[in-house]
Amino acid sequence: MTTSKKDKATTRRRFLEAAAATAATAVAAPAIAQTAGPISMRWQSTWPAKDIFHEYALDFAKKVNDMTGGDLKIEVLPAGAVVPAFGLLDAVSKGTLDGGHGVLVYHYGKQNALALWGSGPGYAMDANMLLAWHKYGGGKELLAELYQSIGANVVSFPYGPMPTQPLGWFKKPVTKADDFKGVKYRTVGISIDVFTGLGAAVNALPGGEIVSAMDRGLLDAAEFNNASSDRILGFPDVSKVCMLQSYHQNAEQFEIMFNKDKYNALPDKMKAIIANATEAAGQDMAWKAIDRYSKDYEEMQTKDNVKFYKTPDSLLQKQLEVYDEVVTKKAADNPLFKKIVDSQMAFAKRATQWEQDTVVNRRMAYNHYFGPNAKKKT
Repeated sequence: MTTSKKDKATTRRRFLEAAAATAATAVAAPAIAQTAGPISMRWQSTWPAKDIFHEYALDFAKKVNDMTGGDLKIEVLPAGAVVPAFGLLDAVSKGTLDGGHGVLVYHYGKQNALALWGSGPGYAMDANMLLAWHKYGGGKELLAELYQSIGANVVSFPYGPMPTQPLGWFKKPVTKADDFKGVKYRTVGISIDVFTGLGAAVNALPGGEIVSAMDRGLLDAAEFNNASSDRILGFPDVSKVCMLQSYHQNAEQFEIMFNKDKYNALPDKMKAIIANATEAAGQDMAWKAIDRYSKDYEEMQTKDNVKFYKTPDSLLQKQLEVYDEVVTKKAADNPLFKKIVDSQMAFAKRATQWEQDTVVNRRMAYNHYFGPNAKKKT
């Protein structure tokens, strides 16, 4: 079969037209992407703008914004800008906000098992170890199941291990468990049940409302979190007594939360950046906390005349006993609560034995270098 010159010309013309169309599409694609611009997200934290916790939220957003080269732009508003602090989960789930920064225990009213991410003794784990359980011990999957059980349309990233939190601020030093009887006290999560069990009249308030409540006499005592936050929020203005060490929030961490639909619509590359930025921000937060908390702890003693006292061991032991009673009851009423407790305890038994056997007690080294009998070093 032979092909005429006319057929060859027609075929060549069609080939050139197709090639031109392909080239035009290739040129147009970047133009379309460029026209679409960066993805913008409006977030809110659960913290006042002046709190170091809101600073942590801004730090996370900056890491993501920088690592995506501006392709994702997260704006973080302070608590109350769109919804109250305790309204963050609903707002993100419904899409009123694209995401947020807070703590899981603030959603305690939705599902009490959420408080197991930090509101309690952590079965002898610290916050970093609890995050290890979350990532490698099944916690991530359990949290997804937990949010699904309450119909929350969110993707959650726990991060940022917190140091052990103080027992709180009081009118006078606490010397025994009975000192809590009748005290109007602020706390959140499972700690509400623990301190109620100790005889306190508990009121759960967001961080930005605590000091004013103490100033007006609505609270006799309160706990929040750390030296920097407590100082910035004004605790030394309403109390000069702070009790250090407690099991009520021994292993807490922060939470990065996305609206699930908004998150799922992101490119896979951007999701990978978010996951890695979250872990980077968590480590950076831990380093910043050591620097800032130690400075404010020192300055509250030298400039604000605050007296710090160690919580008595008898009270710490009582906390553990009451916590166990609370957990036993809640586990009996909530199968998912029990499932999470069993998972945490199995991981904690292995991890804490390794830690206790391996990590040297640094108190001896502290006393050697800085204690009252330390020799002056040149």
